[in-house]
Amino acid sequence: MCPARKSARRSPASRKQSVRGPAVAEPHLPSETELRRIAERILRLSDADETEVEVDAAVDALTRFANNTIHQNVAEQTLNVSVRTVFDGQTARATTNKTDDESLRRVVATSKTLARSQPKTPGLLPMPGRQKYAAVQRYFPGTAGATPDDRARAVAAVVSRAEKNAQTAAGIFSTGAFAMLLANSRGLCATHRQTRAEFSVTMLEGDSSGWAKANSPDLRQLDPEALAAAASEKSAASRHPREVEPGRWTVILEPSAVQDLVGFLSYDFAGTAVLDQRSCFNKRIGKKVMGENVTLRDDVTHPLQFGAPFDGEGVPRQKVLLVDRGVPKNLVYARATAKKMKTSTTGHGFPLPNDVGEAPLNLVLDGGNTSVPEMVASTDRGILLTRLWYIREVDPYEKILTGMTRDGSFLVENGRIVAGIRNFRFNQNILEMLSSVEQLSPAVRAAGEESFEIVAPAMKIRDFHFTEVTKF
Repeated sequence: MCPARKSARRSPASRKQSVRGPAVAEPHLPSETELRRIAERILRLSDADETEVEVDAAVDALTRFANNTIHQNVAEQTLNVSVRTVFDGQTARATTNKTDDESLRRVVATSKTLARSQPKTPGLLPMPGRQKYAAVQRYFPGTAGATPDDRARAVAAVVSRAEKNAQTAAGIFSTGAFAMLLANSRGLCATHRQTRAEFSVTMLEGDSSGWAKANSPDLRQLDPEALAAAASEKSAASRHPREVEPGRWTVILEPSAVQDLVGFLSYDFAGTAVLDQRSCFNKRIGKKVMGENVTLRDDVTHPLQFGAPFDGEGVPRQKVLLVDRGVPKNLVYARATAKKMKTSTTGHGFPLPNDVGEAPLNLVLDGGNTSVPEMVASTDRGILLTRLWYIREVDPYEKILTGMTRDGSFLVENGRIVAGIRNFRFNQNILEMLSSVEQLSPAVRAAGEESFEIVAPAMKIRDFHFTEVTKF
């Protein structure tokens, strides 16, 4: 089991209380020692051949604003305990959100009963033993200790800007912390703690809007006023939008738009997806299907990434080169998939039992050295896009996606942004798109809405396919 450790003292910031109204108990994120004790109690209660325990705890707070007014401030504290048992190849999982002795006995008994009622899982591997993990720093006391007043002050500055510019602001400001422990009866013990802060704002006018969003484990890396300024400028610049014809266009995709398209490739790099003939990379591994300037990797240790350095079974996540200069090179594997495909695990599995297998969740797309203004300056006629939404797969095997633009779409002519434009619906083959990349900006931590966050650059792409103009 995990060695006992002294609980870290909470920082003054984490003990800060609002000056308004009576003092109330702050949400408490359990220490590693507290999580370990829960796991130890469960392992003592189980007489299964093998037992696995995952304990997840989170403290999240959200300030929501619209119509230039904060209208919601909520906080949530959760703790979930998940128990997987194994009897001679039979396995199942049960969960609870209670930690009293009776509830823990009940969840162990439920898991055992469910496991004994399941058919044997072919090729079920023994649970892994002790592992060593890369060190990642993703917990910041200042983020965990953020208060409603802290968020309200930032929102007030954003609203002030909106009112000064005759705009309407809407969005969210959230902060929180997460801790988890994964342990099993073979001696594995993996722990991870991280914090998260996120700010998203839309600035609205009568016929235009602008949007910006960012997140980070370190609250100090967020600048709500700068994000609001960017959204405000886009809203003002896109007033009285023109209608331009659909068709094949040169486009400049900001990092959020790149993220929400490239993120759809994630599960195609799963060994299970290739084994089941569900991946767009079937029969394409080792062949050049993207441009020379496209290199994609999965790297949980990247300083701009989030997440634990181990997978759902407690196996260390490895760095994997997925695409090398346009050529898909490698896949990711859970332990069972790796055994089926006669290769080595990369530590990308999900908690068992599952029918998904694995996926890379820490994508890093290499960038270049061309800024977005430089991309605009080099474009005779094209379109600059801030973000995309309502993206769906049309053809998963060819990776054709459809969706719409929103909150900042601009016409570029003779190296200048000349007008806002009405939004488009697009229909685009992503592999073809990544074969048509002309310029790349430096990579940043992108924050979108349609995919999990990745590290990605802005891109200038030729022949992006818009199918029709929308009504707004």
